[in-house]
Amino acid sequence: MSASTTATHQPKPLHLWAAKMLPYALLCVGALIVIYPFFYMVMNSIKPGTEISHSPNALPSRITFSGYIGVFERLNILQLFRNSLALAGWITILNTFLSALCAYALAKIPFPGREKLFSLMLTTMMIPSVLFLIPTYVIMYNLGWVNTFRALIIPQAVAVYNIFLLRQFMAGIPDELVESARLDGANDLSIFMKLILPLIRPALVTVAILTFMGSWNDFLGPLLYLNRPDLWTVQLGLMQFQSSVPGENAQEIWAAITMITLPPIVLYFFLQDQFIQAFANVRFK
Repeated sequence: MSASTTATHQPKPLHLWAAKMLPYALLCVGALIVIYPFFYMVMNSIKPGTEISHSPNALPSRITFSGYIGVFERLNILQLFRNSLALAGWITILNTFLSALCAYALAKIPFPGREKLFSLMLTTMMIPSVLFLIPTYVIMYNLGWVNTFRALIIPQAVAVYNIFLLRQFMAGIPDELVESARLDGANDLSIFMKLILPLIRPALVTVAILTFMGSWNDFLGPLLYLNRPDLWTVQLGLMQFQSSVPGENAQEIWAAITMITLPPIVLYFFLQDQFIQAFANVRFK
């Protein structure tokens, strides 16, 4: 056996093996930290009510779905889901399209003061949103939109962060491509619809996911504007299980939380490749 063959089969030093395995160990720890809250939630949703109060961290002694049955019996969960899906769906569609339209104007249409306008829009992100609650409510009340979905859909039809994200993604598209389309006689709307939107599909999916999750999980907005039970979202419906008695309705609460968490998870599961690609390709200019 030659010397080179012997050197090839020599075991690697321990410090090299540890350095190679350390990233995988850290990833496993991070995965456990992320997965455990979801596991904890599902585990408590199938526990008897007494075990949730006395041993919330232990595995269930027996599996019961009485909490899920109680959600359907005592809460109009289907109506709540329809309201939340309609609200989140309209906000997601409008926000994604209008934010992309505004981002296109800021990225590909030269006009005086474009950069200053973009900087001003970014400055508004530094203002806490809670400061706009009273002025926005007064406007919605004067318009007669309280107790309607319009009070939640219209103010969220555009988001500065989404404009920023889409604008940075469009900045990576060569200007020569847009100019050549203009030379061929295409107007800006045609360029936006037929050229830009297909090229920024990963960014659009990312904006859609973030917008859907934000509107689906929104509690304060529906609490302010939706006072009629037939308009309540799943977040407001969950309040029906609140009680002054500790541990009461624990099974229903955990079951409802689990059901409410599923739609964003399912949405991200099917669109995660586009989500990751968008952040991998974003350009900062």
